[in-house]
Amino acid sequence: MTGKEDVLTRPQVDAALADLPDWRYRLGGLVTVYKTPTAAAALQLIAAVGQMAEEQNHHPDLDWRYNRVFIRYTSHDAGTEVTQRDVAAAAAASRAAAAVSATAEPGRYRSAEIAGDTGNPD
Repeated sequence: MTGKEDVLTRPQVDAALADLPDWRYRLGGLVTVYKTPTAAAALQLIAAVGQMAEEQNHHPDLDWRYNRVFIRYTSHDAGTEVTQRDVAAAAAASRAAAAVSATAEPGRYRSAEIAGDTGNPD
């Protein structure tokens, strides 16, 4: 179990990303997209990430689109923030991607944040 005290600061996240060239920080998570040579290779990557998730008890948000796998790691139990568990999981996912000859396309991971603000929430 992770707690709020385990949350990495933004400078710590940036330092971790220096060793994770496949990944970017977006809205409280580490994200990437891997392009695989075939759809079957994408499924192999998904299976590998799923196996690691079970072993680590840390599960990513994952989306499969033909030969692309979109992955997002965040620690929901730490307020949907990045922790060392996310960094370790991202590194393991990068190794799994390399094993199926996937190439990283982190710029393809798109996100948007919409917020409303009011002086009187009632």
